[in-house]
Amino acid sequence: MSATRLLVLGIVRGYGRAHGYRIGTDLQSWDAENWANAKWGSIYHALRALTDAGMLLDHHDVAGRTDYEITEKGETEYLRLLREAVRRPHTRPDQLGAALAMLPSLTRDEAVRLLRERLAALEEIRDKARAQLDGWADAPHWSELYGLWEHTASGGVAWTTGLIARLETGAYAMAGEPGSPGRPGSWPALAE
Repeated sequence: MSATRLLVLGIVRGYGRAHGYRIGTDLQSWDAENWANAKWGSIYHALRALTDAGMLLDHHDVAGRTDYEITEKGETEYLRLLREAVRRPHTRPDQLGAALAMLPSLTRDEAVRLLRERLAALEEIRDKARAQLDGWADAPHWSELYGLWEHTASGGVAWTTGLIARLETGAYAMAGEPGSPGRPGSWPALAE
């Protein structure tokens, strides 16, 4: 899964309609080039690929500018990508970063449910790494790899547990709640 694809769909969805430069400058302002590898070339590539796949509609109402709008197929794909990124731990942080940027697209209950799935997966990774670390005898330097996996998963467990607690106590406006930026077309204050 591409974090850039998730972010592009999410931004277009958030604005209701957006042009490539707006999407790129938003991602630049979020420093997404560093945490999601969302560079200008990958953004425009994603826009073309998503349009070709029928997930975005392109509009040419302004000379020299293409605006994009998410389709029903794009909405389905966006929510699928978002749910997978929240639910499944990945070794690269870009998927989770993209999911966190778009988290208010989910209801509070769904976000907590998906995060609980993530928590269970992280606990399993942590416990498996601990067992491998405890039982490893060959090539002693490999114990550092299992130690890294255990440490990383343990940090993920602590962070995920904290986010679940924050969401359960009402932190952040989520989909369907007053002030939520998670509804399609709900970002007009940010629009040009």
